[in-house]
Amino acid sequence: MSKIEEVKANVEKGKAKIVPGLIQEALDEGNAAEIILQAMIDSMGVVGDRFSAGDIFVPEMLMAAKAMSKGVEVLKPHLVSDNTSSLGTCVIGTVEGDLHDIGKNLVKMMLESAGFKMVDLGVDVSASKFIDAVKENENVTLVACSGLLTTTMTAMRSTIQALKDSGLSGFKVIVGGAPVTAEYAAEIGADGFAPDAGSAAVKAQELVKG
Repeated sequence: MSKIEEVKANVEKGKAKIVPGLIQEALDEGNAAEIILQAMIDSMGVVGDRFSAGDIFVPEMLMAAKAMSKGVEVLKPHLVSDNTSSLGTCVIGTVEGDLHDIGKNLVKMMLESAGFKMVDLGVDVSASKFIDAVKENENVTLVACSGLLTTTMTAMRSTIQALKDSGLSGFKVIVGGAPVTAEYAAEIGADGFAPDAGSAAVKAQELVKG
């Protein structure tokens, strides 16, 4: 098994203590940091698929995300600096009235690993806070709204409407959370939807590069 394959396997298993050392070994062998990062993103895609299928649950997903996060710390100095910010800034938050943050935190880790600079507004975020964050941060290319409660889906709708009415431009809006569907995302005017953290990273890159 190659070092990169070992990194992938251990990220999937959530072995946060082992992954940094394996990554260092992979770098020492001459593997490019970008290739190792892509391998970890692929691993999280697998984890996301398994989570969606009900084969694993939130604790395993969090362990894998933590392993990836530890790995990214080792890689950061080796990644070309302009590459890590080439996707721009993503403003992320759980919409007003909702205090859930596990899903949001997973998505944040995934997007940061993919190359976004993250601005995390936390939970119970009003539409005006999202708008202020877009104004206050440079090169915002993505706004990510999370919601876990059915009752807060209306807050998601009004947040997107407020962003559109604000006259601000140059960014896409992605939404997600247990009650959210692709159909609902389209209905409320979101640019994209992701059912889980793994696919959120893929979709976010598509939206921003597209």
